Amino acid sequence: MNGSMESALELAKGIVSEIQESPQILENNDFLVCPPYLHLAPVQTELTSAISLGGQDCSPFDKGAYTGDVSAAMLKDMNCDHVILGHSERRQYYAESSLMIKQKAQMAQNVGLISIICVGETESKREEGREQDVVGQQLLDSLPEGASAENVVVAYEPVWAIGTGKVATIEDITAMHAFIRKTLKGAVKKSDKVRILYGGSVKPANAAEIFAVENVNGALIGGASLTPHDFLGIASAA
Repeated sequence: MNGSMESALELAKGIVSEIQESPQILENNDFLVCPPYLHLAPVQTELTSAISLGGQDCSPFDKGAYTGDVSAAMLKDMNCDHVILGHSERRQYYAESSLMIKQKAQMAQNVGLISIICVGETESKREEGREQDVVGQQLLDSLPEGASAENVVVAYEPVWAIGTGKVATIEDITAMHAFIRKTLKGAVKKSDKVRILYGGSVKPANAAEIFAVENVNGALIGGASLTPHDFLGIASAA
């Protein structure tokens, strides 16, 4: 929930400009931006075909008297092709359950959107040594029926590393991404092809090391995505 209409348009223009200055970056990267709902339409006018558009959330319902909700079909109608679901902030501040996230992912799948399903443990759960229990349960309970590499992306975001400046160690990331890959096997079609993103204080300075980890197929970028130079700096690290 950042920015005005003007700043959203400037950010979109900045990202496009940075990519146009380094077109070779498209050889190794796919780009997705997920503005607030109100900014989707104007931001879209500034994007090129090289950048996908997505929503930050969607309703677990398809349509009807659900005041304030935005449906997956509405996002699709705005030319979105992705939607972020189950972000730790949604789980934490709005008490969203994995069952609700599964319902949202099913709605997204029904209209042809790719769901970026977020999972991650709190600092207390990691200190208890229960990080894999938490992430594994979140993942299995959030996946919709018919989940596959074509319609689901998984994002691992340790809650304690989001916006805190703390970054999981390379060993932490390696272990968790390997665990997620193993958990997906048998639960998702073409599980070896599912993209697993890392999210948690990713910036240009640490991106190359993170991207070098097996089973890290990209990043879900927070604060650094609000600055075009940093956003593209992370992509350059790939």
